[in-house]
Amino acid sequence: MKVQEIRELIKLVDQSGIEEFVFESAGSKLKMKKSTGTTTYAAASEAPVVKSVPVQEAPKSAPVVQEVQAPEAPKSAIDETDLHKITSPMVGTFYQSPSPDADVYVKLGDKINAQSVVCIVEAMKLFNEIEAEVDGEIVEILVKDGQLVEYGQPLFLVKPE
Repeated sequence: MKVQEIRELIKLVDQSGIEEFVFESAGSKLKMKKSTGTTTYAAASEAPVVKSVPVQEAPKSAPVVQEVQAPEAPKSAIDETDLHKITSPMVGTFYQSPSPDADVYVKLGDKINAQSVVCIVEAMKLFNEIEAEVDGEIVEILVKDGQLVEYGQPLFLVKPE
């Protein structure tokens, strides 16, 4: 495969809801697997090599061998049974503030009401304000500013009042 073809595949997988993609052709194998903030790319050939590349970059070398494990999500030290999860209503990019130079909507420990805007999720150049839909206190922010989020992915944990 040519590098340009691999880059196009990376873009397509990155923009889709696909979590893992495997392609085999003429004795070569290409495997892409999404994880938080990083997509792992690997292809099999004769010489074993391992490479993990950030989402914005494409591999710059010949095919590499698969021996990749996605990093585990960090375990929360907070008991989630009594907490309300504010989830993403769509696939998009999570932003904590209305603009890069503005203050964040909410921080850990902030008291919120059901109409409080807690973040923005950008989808197809539209910025959608996400409301808390519950009164309470922000106890954990589960995603980072600028991170891609999936439909239904938890964004915040709130201790309801």
